[in-house]
Amino acid sequence: MRVGRLLAAAIGAGALLLVAGCSSSSGGKPASTVASELNDHTNPTYQGVGLDPAQPRPQFTLTDTAGKQFKFGQQTAGKPTLLYFGYTHCPDICPTTMADIAGALAQVPTPIRNRTQVVFVTTDVKNDTGPAIRKWLDHFDSDVPNRFIGLYGTQTQIDTAQVAAHVTLAEGDGKQHSAQVLLYGSDDYARVAFLQSNNQSGQIAHDLQVVAAQK
Repeated sequence: MRVGRLLAAAIGAGALLLVAGCSSSSGGKPASTVASELNDHTNPTYQGVGLDPAQPRPQFTLTDTAGKQFKFGQQTAGKPTLLYFGYTHCPDICPTTMADIAGALAQVPTPIRNRTQVVFVTTDVKNDTGPAIRKWLDHFDSDVPNRFIGLYGTQTQIDTAQVAAHVTLAEGDGKQHSAQVLLYGSDDYARVAFLQSNNQSGQIAHDLQVVAAQK
């Protein structure tokens, strides 16, 4: 698997479009033209990668692991929220990312940890059922006050959610998907995202405290 594969670049603006390839397939061209533009750490406020422009909290509706309708924009509004698209049978990037998120939550003050929501949206609509997602998330969220939220839906619903979040549409049965973890602040905007790195947990912990203080 190749991490952080460059699929397209807005060179003039210094923007990068990054996708995680969680399979042996090389994948094809990105299926979306609305991917987030990531600047090159030009905002000293954050340790993650700044988003330019900032992205509003998306509005989409999927199904949670209890089989209930989950309206992302409404049910996470005003809360620091980490959003990640991936799939449960990913051999390395997805579980590493979720473990990094759990590690970051362990580093922040308790009041922030208690407010933060973590939402995982599967890109594998064929195999990731509610019970399968819940069992997988249980490996990462047993020590946090807010259990991680797992969401699934039809292919059209998942595509709609990715477009709303301004990430690249997944390909290869969901195994070639966006590498970004998006962090929405209390002001309902994402100004920073995270890509796989040696210090992703520390970056998330730092920036989570920054956005939690934003109004």
